[in-house]
Amino acid sequence: MTHATANANGNPLTIRPATTADESFLEALADRLTNFELPRWRTANEIASADARAMIASVKAGRRDDEVFVAERARVGVGCLHVIAIEDFFGRPHAHISVIATTSAAEGSGIGRALIAYAERWARDRDLSLLTLNVFAGNTRGRRVYEQAGFSPEILKYAKCL
Repeated sequence: MTHATANANGNPLTIRPATTADESFLEALADRLTNFELPRWRTANEIASADARAMIASVKAGRRDDEVFVAERARVGVGCLHVIAIEDFFGRPHAHISVIATTSAAEGSGIGRALIAYAERWARDRDLSLLTLNVFAGNTRGRRVYEQAGFSPEILKYAKCL
């Protein structure tokens, strides 16, 4: 499924399935997922590496319920989305945004909102009525974007280093 929209200045945004040729782009975007104050027990490398591995594994697996998409303007990557269909702890099937990221140059340009809208369509296409995501407490900018898109907190995870 490929989707195209245009922004105010007419530059079309294309969202397409990621391929193995996108691996280095996905790895670079995974590094963007740590641009905020991290919990002291997490490192930027462990977070970025885990997200990059998960996205690349998804691309290689080619499953309909676990997909990665690349957002492009003028054939230049500006963002990515990793969305999966899963069942929550309570047994409810839903769509989950595992990764959503934009390049620093695209930050604030509406790419994130377009990717969220894409994830919503992806979920509806699978008859899933709930879309979730996780966000670090220290990621205030991300939390603000998600809340503006209609997300609200459901479960708070607490951690304690021993």
